[in-house]
Amino acid sequence: MPDLSPPGLTRRGFMAATLAVGSARMLPQIAKAPPARRVLTLVYDRSIGAMRAIDKLVR
Repeated sequence: MPDLSPPGLTRRGFMAATLAVGSARMLPQIAKAPPARRVLTLVYDRSIGAMRAIDKLVR
């Protein structure tokens, strides 16, 4: 199977870029919404072999 990823973009770089785009899209919605509680959860991600933080907004 051919590698279709752009040159110089690693898996970690792709995930960081994806998260940045997602948070930039969500920022205006969060800014105008009423205050919400943030819940931070740590989970073990087997694909990266490390703990990962998941931030959820609870209204």
